[in-house]
Amino acid sequence: MSVETLTFGCRLNTVESEVLRGHARAADGARDLVVVNTCAVTAEAGRQARKAIRRLARERSGIEIVVTGCGAEVERAAYAAMPEVARLVGNAAKLRPETWRTGATTEPEDIMAVRAAEPTRIAAMNGHTRAFVPVQNGCDHRCTFCVIPFGRGNSRSVAMPDVVAQVRRIVENGGREVVLTGVDLTAYGRDLDPDLTLGRLVRAILAAVPDLARLRLSSIDSVEADAQLIAAFAEEPRLMPHVHLSLQAGDDLILKRMKRRHARADAIRICQTLRALRPGLVFGADLIAGFPTETEAQFARSLDLVAECGLTHLHVFPYSPRPGTPAARMPMVPGDVIRTRAARLREAGAAALACHLDGEVGTRRRVLTERGETGRTEAFTPVRFSQPVPAGEIREITVAGHDGQALRAV
Repeated sequence: MSVETLTFGCRLNTVESEVLRGHARAADGARDLVVVNTCAVTAEAGRQARKAIRRLARERSGIEIVVTGCGAEVERAAYAAMPEVARLVGNAAKLRPETWRTGATTEPEDIMAVRAAEPTRIAAMNGHTRAFVPVQNGCDHRCTFCVIPFGRGNSRSVAMPDVVAQVRRIVENGGREVVLTGVDLTAYGRDLDPDLTLGRLVRAILAAVPDLARLRLSSIDSVEADAQLIAAFAEEPRLMPHVHLSLQAGDDLILKRMKRRHARADAIRICQTLRALRPGLVFGADLIAGFPTETEAQFARSLDLVAECGLTHLHVFPYSPRPGTPAARMPMVPGDVIRTRAARLREAGAAALACHLDGEVGTRRRVLTERGETGRTEAFTPVRFSQPVPAGEIREITVAGHDGQALRAV
């Protein structure tokens, strides 16, 4: 049996695809299987997944296509109606070995009833230099634009000893960098122990796995960063100086309509605090363009946030209404305005990145090499080498220049 995965969306989906592929390959059977691990965060993500499914069916006659991921949860009817799809597997079931046995059926289940986060037990990620370790799943918050809690369920954390064991397993198999990931990463631990936080987990990993070269975090919520986590950026050199913030907007009224938990001042404050503790720390952020009711003046405050927070790496999302969310019932911004605002945010992000790259020229940086003559600095800045390099090495380089998107190594 051949098993392939096609993954859309977040890093959590990426590592879950690795796990379920292992389960499916271990199952008995002679069928050729393609598992499409979908995303539902935007309408475009669903459209791209369905387009890919139709293409697979045309080009690969006789394969069995199974759909899982958040799309299988929140857009179940749309995928179930596709004649190309043999079976739907929910997010809770996709990581269970028995799901992938020949002849297995999966009954729909209530993702909101799931209470445990199962640890992953893989030693490496195929084709990736850095390994993603899910430590948390689901979300207890209800941002008005977001369907992910209904695809992932409520917040639940992986026990700290299981996380540490997973990181140790990766390092013992040659891993140099680990990225802690989750749906609401800074919510880690509170469902297990009121005193357990992401900061405590970070400290425990670095203490227990001294051979881990680099520890990195995926997106965090600025107001949920605990004191131990903030202190760790100043005191733990193996915790990488790169923070990606879930900001979404820069105007306080829009943030309230989004039902976010922070204000504009909170976003600016966390950047100032962390940069003072760890000079040279680089920030990225998620920003939504054209949220319902957003005026030009309100959008301008999101645009200004790029400079005020000193953001370098932007993920820009043109707003798209998700069925069943409160924001979908709010007055919409015209589509052409949304697209224009998204383009303006991306232009601001490109200018900020170019400024950051300018400041790197002539410096010495430690780079983790990747496939394709590329690598990443400790601050997650991309680097291009002039010739092929083995993946998975940490090399010290002098930055010779840049091309507007990546640094150029001597």
